[in-house]
Amino acid sequence: MSVLGMGRSRLSWWAVGLALGAALSYVVYSFVGTFVFGLFLYYSTRPIYRRIKTRIRPPSLAAAVSLFLLALPALALVSYTGAIAVSELIRLTNEGLFDLSQYPISAEQLARLTDVEQALEFELDAITVPRIQQLFSSIGSAGNVVAFLGIGLVHLFAMIALAFYLLRDDRKLSRWARARVADDKGVLEAFLGAVDRDLTKIFFGNILNAVLTGTIGVIAYTLLNIIAPPGVAIPAAALVGLLAGVASLVPVVGMKLVYVPVTLYLAATSYLADPTTLWFTAVFAAVSFVVVDTIPDLVLRPYISGRNLHVGAVMIAYTLGPLLFGWYGIFLGPIILVLVVNFARHVLPVLIARESLVPYAVDPGVDSAVDPIGVSPADSEVAVDEPVPGPEDGETASNRDERSATEGRSPSGGTETDGGTQREAAASGFEFGVDLSERS
Repeated sequence: MSVLGMGRSRLSWWAVGLALGAALSYVVYSFVGTFVFGLFLYYSTRPIYRRIKTRIRPPSLAAAVSLFLLALPALALVSYTGAIAVSELIRLTNEGLFDLSQYPISAEQLARLTDVEQALEFELDAITVPRIQQLFSSIGSAGNVVAFLGIGLVHLFAMIALAFYLLRDDRKLSRWARARVADDKGVLEAFLGAVDRDLTKIFFGNILNAVLTGTIGVIAYTLLNIIAPPGVAIPAAALVGLLAGVASLVPVVGMKLVYVPVTLYLAATSYLADPTTLWFTAVFAAVSFVVVDTIPDLVLRPYISGRNLHVGAVMIAYTLGPLLFGWYGIFLGPIILVLVVNFARHVLPVLIARESLVPYAVDPGVDSAVDPIGVSPADSEVAVDEPVPGPEDGETASNRDERSATEGRSPSGGTETDGGTQREAAASGFEFGVDLSERS
């Protein structure tokens, strides 16, 4: 095959690869919220998974158990809330609030409701165009609700599936990426490793933030109930605080899903019981917004999540992310921040470095650790080959060759080994280094 034919073949395959990459990018862009939330689930459960996978086999079962353990506290709280709601409903029913005999319903109307034959009878004159339109409108609305719930369940399944397979096969994916994509100088590996560590701290920090927020909510609402007026108190204050902590994981709205309905309930109760007690509703709303919602979200979350990042930068990412991208911005914003910061730390200095990027060999007689990314000035004397003296140093090329043969070194400066020179032996393990001999 000619060189021109080989060039065309490679160009064709590059075109196919670009087309596949564009298709994959479009899929990720279309479902970016699903992928981002799946990454959040993966990084949130990975510490749990790595602890239990040594005790639970196979890895698929360990991954499933990890995801279940993450959702278990939320499921327990929802079940407990449902149990309280059912008990309250039973209490209200026993008190006679839902006794149909108290309402103006005649025996004839009750009989018509329970008569199946009469219910199936209908008059053709009652079928009018407006009623038919109303019927189809109701069916369409019900269909939209069902479709919305179905799409939500599909997205939820995709999130859980992505997190599950990343938990189970993340090491295989990492090995494949390093073997196919990584360079021989260590920059890509260092960049991806730093990104992985920062994302772990940020996303697992969201779980810790939820726990701390729930604790703050329990304490704050319990203390508020101490000063609550008679008949106007926070219902199940500890439960409301725990639900606020779980709701903090919900993007954008967060804890407002919990304390806004409770505020409306307290306002209605205060207005009906004694309007002068509305001050307690205002205090509850203020404490919920400032102490339970704002302070943990703007202070605790950035501090817990971004220990290796600037707290202000993490705070801005959490604040502007949802405003710019929508509900998934609370996860995508920190991801972009981590990528930018680690690119500036590990890749940008190499790209703008004025020195040439050359491999270096370590003297086997020196037992010292070398920076895997670069060579520090303190280690430059042992991390790079010593410069070969030139003729200006009073040594000719023939004398240098004789001295190299006596010391066991090749004329090029590499130490001889059984398989060749040390330079050849180190060729498979090159790191990023700077040839400091030019500056010595």
